[in-house]
Amino acid sequence: MIPIKTAREIDMMRLAGRLAGQILDQIADFVRPGVTTGEVDQYAAQLFREAGCKSAFLGYKGFPGHICISVNEEIIHGIGGQRRVQYGDIVKLDVGIFREGWVGDNATTVAVGLVAPDVQRLLTATEDALYHAIPFAREGARLGDLCWEIENFARRHGYSVVREFVGHGVGRKLHEEPQVPNFGKRGSGPRLRAGMTLAIEPMVNMGGAGVQVLGDGWTAVTADRMPSAHFEHTVLVTRGEPEILTWRAKTPSKSLAKS
Repeated sequence: MIPIKTAREIDMMRLAGRLAGQILDQIADFVRPGVTTGEVDQYAAQLFREAGCKSAFLGYKGFPGHICISVNEEIIHGIGGQRRVQYGDIVKLDVGIFREGWVGDNATTVAVGLVAPDVQRLLTATEDALYHAIPFAREGARLGDLCWEIENFARRHGYSVVREFVGHGVGRKLHEEPQVPNFGKRGSGPRLRAGMTLAIEPMVNMGGAGVQVLGDGWTAVTADRMPSAHFEHTVLVTRGEPEILTWRAKTPSKSLAKS
């Protein structure tokens, strides 16, 4: 069963989402050449303490980090450590929090200084894929339509989507029903209903779709070691325009039209 949130529960998720977005913006500003991914993780832990919230990732199925920090060819689930961020890197930051028992989950990819033009195009297309898909999160739509739109958008720009890891429902738990893949079939899947809350998160590779998991058991990288980008918002399904619960200061002010 896909949970349907009450009006009060939605208000709680708005607060969790807003805080998660604010924290993600602060962490993104902290990322610079020379900083280690471990220092980024510790900075996130400090922000969580100051805000009175908890990491939704730390200890989840044994995950050892407060947030996920994935660099360049790393797709998702990167663990903070001794790796130093370099000028020209792209750094994926995935931040999930618990605020008063409710989850806010969002992610962005940070370009550290100027990046190669083809890498910047990947980032732009991945973020655009997210905003292209969000308008399909409305009552009566099929989940498969939303998922199909992500893959179709990425493929039209010459990229592939990750298939091993997917978006998901979110609420009192980090992962709820339904799964929200970045690929799908039009007209398939459950019908969405107002009050559902979905973490929509395109993970798009410059090269092939192949994925490998490193020896730490967590960090997923592209099989061809080409760059990957990741953007995510928690979105509320409504009877009209979907509501982005993790809207943040650095969320682009762009139309959510189905273009």
